[in-house]
Order: sequence, then structure tokens, then C-alpha cells
Amino acid sequence: MTILENLWYGNIRPVEEFVDGNTEYKNLLRRVGNNLEKFEATLSTEQAELFEKYYNAVNEMNSISEAKAFSYGFRLGVRLMIEAVAQNQIT
Repeated sequence: MTILENLWYGNIRPVEEFVDGNTEYKNLLRRVGNNLEKFEATLSTEQAELFEKYYNAVNEMNSISEAKAFSYGFRLGVRLMIEAVAQNQIT
């Protein structure tokens, strides 16, 4: 199976790859989760609903940003490869 086929069928998950084995990220994620639980415990029902809307919007924004960054990085990588190949053929 080619890399593109693996990507298409979900066998390659770029968003998950950088997290595997990254203890700094995992520790930070744990701290965020612990602090979020403590914070949510202090909120009234109305505040909790408002915070949930805020949290969901921030997550959606981050998801869009990550997808755009991945897309840009991929296109940039392809352009670099094209330039490298083109330069190699000139010399």
C-alpha cells in the first residue's frame, strides 16, 4: 500500500504521531486536565454552560489551525522537493 493510500484509509494519523513518546506533551496534557477539573468544580451551572461553549469554540479553532498548518507544511515540503529536484537537473 502506498503512503497516499495509507493516509487515505486512516492508517497514517499525522496529528497523533508527534504525541507518541512525547513525555513533555503528555505531562502538560495531564496538568491541563487536572486544572480543568478543578476549575469546572468551582463554576455555577450557568458559568459551566458558558465555559463549555467557549471551550468547544477554542477546540474547533485549534483543530482548524492545526489542519491549516499541516496543509501548509505539506505543500511547503512538496515545493522544497520540487526545487531540489529541479536544481539537481540543472547542474
